[in-house]
Amino acid sequence: MNAYKTLFKTEFKLAIREFSGVFFGIILPVGIIILLGSIYKDKLVHENSNITLIQQAVPAVVTIGICAFGLMGIPITVSGYREKKILKRFQVTPTSPFILLCVQFFTNLVNALVSSALVLITAIFLFKYHMEGNFLSFILIYFLVTFAIFSIGILIASVANSMKTANLLCTLIYFPMFLLSGATIPFELMPKTLQNGASIMPLTQGIKVLKEVSLGNSLTEFFGEVIFLFIVGLICIIISIKTFRYDYNQ
Repeated sequence: MNAYKTLFKTEFKLAIREFSGVFFGIILPVGIIILLGSIYKDKLVHENSNITLIQQAVPAVVTIGICAFGLMGIPITVSGYREKKILKRFQVTPTSPFILLCVQFFTNLVNALVSSALVLITAIFLFKYHMEGNFLSFILIYFLVTFAIFSIGILIASVANSMKTANLLCTLIYFPMFLLSGATIPFELMPKTLQNGASIMPLTQGIKVLKEVSLGNSLTEFFGEVIFLFIVGLICIIISIKTFRYDYNQ
């Protein structure tokens, strides 16, 4: 446990010193919610609705931090350690791959929580956002989405033999999710073909459930999406632990 705590503190300090992570994971989502709030103001989704556009946007924007820290932070950090032979040094310590990946998971989880909290606080104080649905259900789905997305990041971190490979895989997965899942561009505005393609992405399903739960719909209506997110996360974690290597040149 002491090794875990020490490693967590070290990794957390390193993470908050990384400007690109802070920018894409924290500053960018806060900037996007300010931009959307300034555009939407108190506009309704449609004439007869009692839901505002900002109420629809907030659950999506809180996932930008999850996406940035999970799909960029974890893989690039771990693959960078592998390339610099830092991981190889852990082989002679009691630290197991499971502990290493757990530390990365929780370090980035703290950063994602800070990002989401700032988005919510900004929306509440600047644009009078209020959640219609059950906050506990929202938190539950938030952690499930985080589990699924972070697990994909951990999988990339495990299979990438270099930072170049990790960067390529991250780019191929991060940007489609960032742009097409509804996190930045409203999903409802996309052409039907794009919606169908984007629906296979875990973040799209996660945002869909977060939105509906935050608007007051029952969580039980989204059993299929919840199971899908859990299975994606579980499969990625199992493969990650099985395929993890300290050094691919051995």
